[in-house]
Amino acid sequence: MPGTDTVAAAYVQPLLEAAGAHGIDNATLASAAGLPENGLTPLPAALPAAAYVRLLDAGAMLAGDAHFGLHVGERVRMGTCSAYGLVLLNCASVGQALEQTARYEVLAHDLGRWSLRRDGERFQYRWVSHYQHASRHLVDSVFAGIRVCGDWLAGMALPPAELAFAHDGGGQALLRHASHRDEYVRVLGSLPRFGSDANIATMDAQVLDWPVPNADTSRYPLLRQHAEQLLAQRCRAAGAGNGIEEQVQQTIAAGLRQGTVRLATVAGELAMTPRTLQRKLSDAGTSFQRLLDQVRYRQACDYLRQPELSLADIAFLLGYREQSAFNHAFRAWAGTNPGAWRLQERLDARE
Repeated sequence: MPGTDTVAAAYVQPLLEAAGAHGIDNATLASAAGLPENGLTPLPAALPAAAYVRLLDAGAMLAGDAHFGLHVGERVRMGTCSAYGLVLLNCASVGQALEQTARYEVLAHDLGRWSLRRDGERFQYRWVSHYQHASRHLVDSVFAGIRVCGDWLAGMALPPAELAFAHDGGGQALLRHASHRDEYVRVLGSLPRFGSDANIATMDAQVLDWPVPNADTSRYPLLRQHAEQLLAQRCRAAGAGNGIEEQVQQTIAAGLRQGTVRLATVAGELAMTPRTLQRKLSDAGTSFQRLLDQVRYRQACDYLRQPELSLADIAFLLGYREQSAFNHAFRAWAGTNPGAWRLQERLDARE
């Protein structure tokens, strides 16, 4: 969750390169973002995600670049994807690579979460930011990066996607200028629809079946196993030194960001069998379902305080397939539905 999220050094590098292209050195950029002057030299293995968001804004300000996020994303390469880049390069199809990005994105950064949904002849690739109040440069950089990597994986330029962004595109004062709109089209392939409810790319579903040229699919199982081990290490490191309840809650929180949470998966990431985990939790006077509900309720309350997130977004972030299931669970936790809870919170804040 925000506050404990990180961004790997490889993912920070395109930002530093984009700033460097404007003559901005690391020390100047770090200072402008509220970091120690030597905070980027040498570049640490990981930065707090909130610091990365500040670096994006600092780079845009210092460069005077209204499209700084797009230009950061343009510099993304497969190596930027950290350890899971090799997994993507050896997927059988573009669709499989997009699915694996949604799962392993957390190895590169904790800035948000992708999801893929196929609907007949079209598919949607949706990104929910963990930093809803961040500037538009964050969303722009992520979508530009996925566009670059998608072209690389396909071995050709992907067809233009129908894009919808939740931000305002810089506002009408900028959007009135053709050059401002044209830069979005140049980098992303099409002009997004700004002020939408979510950040979504929609394309022809046939693209999902395109093969990844030169992929060695025989290497894929081993590379995916390595990526799974890295995910498990992250969860164990987050829970080191804590009691079993806190370890499980931290692992559940990380799993929700990746899309799914199951007892067997959490047990595996904590290096124990499901039966052992159940016994340890029983000895501690709790259960896996109780801890899952606690984490979901805590996160639900945090998300409901963010007006930019719809109830459908929140249900998705908490791992529910349907908003109705989230509504039912929240009523059991709080004694009221999430919409009423959000309204009451707003009224209380005004008093």
